[in-house]
Amino acid sequence: MRKMLLAALSRLLQGPAAAGRTASRVMVASRNYGDFASEATFEVKKCDLHRLEEGPSTTAVLTREEGLHYYKTMQTIRRMELKSDQLYKQKIIRGFCHLYDGQEACCVGIEAAIKPTDHVITAYRAHGFTYTRGVPVREILAELTGRKGGCAKGKGGSMHMYTKNFYGGNGIVGAQVPLGAGIALACKYFEKNEVCLALYGDGAANQGQIFETYNMAALWKLPCIFICENNRYGMGTSVERAAASTDYYKRGYFIPGLRVDGMDILCVREAVKFAAEYCRAGKGPLVMELQTYRYHGHSMSDPGISYRTREEIQEVRSKSDPITLLKDRMVNNNLASVEELKEIDVAVRKEIEEAAQFATTDPEPPLEELGHHIYFNEPPFEVRGPNQWIKYKSVS
Repeated sequence: MRKMLLAALSRLLQGPAAAGRTASRVMVASRNYGDFASEATFEVKKCDLHRLEEGPSTTAVLTREEGLHYYKTMQTIRRMELKSDQLYKQKIIRGFCHLYDGQEACCVGIEAAIKPTDHVITAYRAHGFTYTRGVPVREILAELTGRKGGCAKGKGGSMHMYTKNFYGGNGIVGAQVPLGAGIALACKYFEKNEVCLALYGDGAANQGQIFETYNMAALWKLPCIFICENNRYGMGTSVERAAASTDYYKRGYFIPGLRVDGMDILCVREAVKFAAEYCRAGKGPLVMELQTYRYHGHSMSDPGISYRTREEIQEVRSKSDPITLLKDRMVNNNLASVEELKEIDVAVRKEIEEAAQFATTDPEPPLEELGHHIYFNEPPFEVRGPNQWIKYKSVS
């Protein structure tokens, strides 16, 4: 009896907020899986086509399981990037840092449409793709803080993260596109039924090496999807001021292309499914433009409001946010409840905080490892340091 009275007193002292949280948990628990729809069908925006007679489906089926997975993945990337912003401002993360918040539907939609054995290579705004390709948050944040537990042992930082079938994270503007074509060539040479997705931004779209790559890929019918993530600003320059033609999906000219709503995860998923099937059928490459938007500046050194207004950013957030769009679809079609999604939000925040704790306490790599991992599967050798008397051992 005494325990019951103490518990009741504790609830009273905690006040209505705690009672509300308890009620919320009870509400979620009281709804079993049978209360929700197992799937729903949605209309998605029709893609603009170039040299294609038909395009991706304009209807998309979303199961409850898929929706919850997509929501959690996008929310994790969003929270991870916001934590990166905080750590950068605290000077725990140093150097270049390009954040992906606002563009989550692109990387999550792409991963939902391809196979784990397919290949992805992107530019330096790579944190989201690193996560969707399978690297845990703690290893991404530890890489950003330069710690030994990072996915590149603390040596790569923001722009150079890798995992199986993910080739970075590349710092040279546009240079990843010919590399992606090389990966696609390997897929074709070894007769693997795989595709390579080579991503670049609108700022890189005018690079000469991209057009050279288009030509080679078309000649050799490489299974490569060239994806331009058009977030409307290349560094601080709007696409209208940087490009004589902003129809990036037509830039391949002799290569078919499609323009996609990059803020809608279902639209992205269906478009990439279509493109992957096209490439696997041996028809050659495709050019895809994902119309998206970044909330942060180009990098952490860019406040992002000298070339666009706060009102513009807020308008995109209020009308086109990819996470809100998915959330509204799921709740309005009985695929999930608001309370259930809030529980996911809480769990994601906890995961990010734990990852940040690891990323700020894990040790930095020792100086002796500075020369390691230069080559793969080679015998150890010596690397000269800052002067001829300092030598570092390099181990594969």
